[in-house]
Order: sequence, then structure tokens, then C-alpha cells
Amino acid sequence: MGYEKNLRKVVPYVPGEQPQNTNIIKLNTNENPYGPTPRVEEAIKTIKTDVDRMRLYPPVDAGILAKAISKYYGIDEKKLFIGVGSDDVLSVAFLTCFNSEKPVLFPNITYSFYDVWADLYKIPFEQLPLDENFKINREDYLKENGGIVIANPNAPTSLEMPLEDIEFIVKNNPDSVVIIDEAYVDFGAETALPLLDKYDNILVVQTFSKSRSMAGNRIGFCFGSEKIIKAMNDVKFSINSYTMNYPSIVLGCAAVEDVDYFNQQCAKIIKTREESAAELKKLGFKVLDSKTNFLFVSHEGVKAEKIFADLKNRGIYVRYFKKPIIDNYLRITIGTDEQMKALIDALKEILA
Repeated sequence: MGYEKNLRKVVPYVPGEQPQNTNIIKLNTNENPYGPTPRVEEAIKTIKTDVDRMRLYPPVDAGILAKAISKYYGIDEKKLFIGVGSDDVLSVAFLTCFNSEKPVLFPNITYSFYDVWADLYKIPFEQLPLDENFKINREDYLKENGGIVIANPNAPTSLEMPLEDIEFIVKNNPDSVVIIDEAYVDFGAETALPLLDKYDNILVVQTFSKSRSMAGNRIGFCFGSEKIIKAMNDVKFSINSYTMNYPSIVLGCAAVEDVDYFNQQCAKIIKTREESAAELKKLGFKVLDSKTNFLFVSHEGVKAEKIFADLKNRGIYVRYFKKPIIDNYLRITIGTDEQMKALIDALKEILA
């Protein structure tokens, strides 16, 4: 058909499998195994009593949620952008900041949405190889470019890049926007937010999906210079002004205000992560030094694809990437202590 030649064709991002069977152990999509703060449940009750509010458009600046995030991080609202999950934030950032004929740089092993956005928006890009230990070489990012994206900690490798290396890249690329994607930063890594006081070419992106247990509400945000944030809002308002719905604003506000619960849940996941890593090493797994809510592992004697299939047959889902370099690794989300014990017990049977 003639019209088909005008259809945009891209290879989409493929998310982790979302099985409908609830009688499984789901460790494949980096969701938080614990629910959000009880304050969210209380906030839901207020939404029910104010259902008439649904007939009105939500505030374009996310209102009380923006104020709560700004207060928690101690950063001016003018430097804050809120979107529908960090994917939405990153998408708008790509569309806004990478408007050059020079290639955008990011690692060849990282969040696999980056090349999808670049392809969709016709942004030239170059994927730079990690070293033999899956680490980013900061010197690689001194070449001419139209922008840089670093996931820190990186996914799926789980490794953190030292803040001094992040600053090295930002400082030495003053003519490019450097995006630091910190989806997992709350699980033990050091944030790049302090660099906002020194550089105006950095954009730091975070999310409520992981550490705040609100993947279902789709709340993401970033901090950057007022100029970058204004430009992002101009792009956003040229597409859709009312992106953050009223329930998410109210529930997100409740989540960010419960600091004690947030800290307790992050600490709980970190503790389980370290205990699980130790158990996996006893079983012969190579376990990378994770600063995330997942582990990236490879067994010395059994192929990852086989372990993945055997676990799935037992009702335990982990993530397997059938891609060069990492095709013998598994990404395992940190679940509850009970879920991780079930995983370890299943692996003992598989490896016996």
C-alpha cells in the first residue's frame, strides 16, 4: 500500500516480561518488592473524597508534587522538570537537548531505551564500549559530541561510576548537555546533584519507580539549569501540557514526604542484596559490585540461558539479555528475603 512508505519505522524498546500469573516470583523488572509508604494509602482516601477534581485539568507544573520534590532535595523548583516516569523525562530531554549533527555518546551496554529514542528522533549517536570489567572509561567521552548520556549506576551491569569521573566528563564537555540517569542511585550510589552548583550543562534524572515503590504511578523528574528546564518545558508544552495526572500528583507528594519509610526500605533492599550476593558467590556465580536493586551475575560452569529457562520453569522470572558480550549474564532483581531464599534454593537444584 502506498501510505506505508510514509510510516515511521523504529525498533522499539522491549521491556521485561510481565506475566499475568500471580503465583510466581518476579525478579525480572527491577520493581520494588515492598509497597509504597502507608501515607500513599491514606492519600488515596482523600482522592476518593475529592473525585469531582477529576473533571478539571491537573496543574501543568505538577503543583504540590513539585514543591515536595524541591523541598526534599533543597533545589529550586525552577530547576525541576517532572514527567510521566523517568522514561518520559529522558525522552523529552533527548528531544530538547540533542539538537546537533554531532553524535550523542553513551555506552554500548546500558539502558536499551537510549538508542531507541535516538533512532526515533533522528539523533546521530555513537555507542562506546565498556572496558573488560564493564566499567566506563571517562577518557572515551572527550571526543567531539552533541551530548552525553551516562546511567549511573549503569544498567544492566549494576556498577557505579565514581562522582569524580562524572564531574570529569561534565567539566570537559561544556558545550554539550550531559545527562546522568540515576534511576538506581538510592540503593547505595552517590548522586551527581551537587554538581548542579558548579556546572550548567548537567541534567540529573531520577524516578519514583524503584526506591519509592511507585512504578505504577509513573513519576519521574530531573534537575538542571533554569535554561535547560525552561527549554524542556517548552518542548513538553508543545506536545502535551497536562502530562501528570491528579492522582499521581497527590500520591507522589505523600511518598516523597515520608522520609523515614523511604530510608528504611532502601536499607532493607541493600541488606538483602548483599546477603544474596554472598550466597550466589558460594554457588559459583561471578557477581558484580552492585549499587542498585538488582544483581548482574554469571555462572562459571552453566550458561545463563539455561539457568534462565530452568528458573522460569520453576516459576521464578529473572532477566536474560541475548546480546553480545552480556549473553552469559543474568540480571536478578532484589526481592523479599523469602523470594531470594526461594531463588537460591532453586539454583542449588539447577546447579546440582
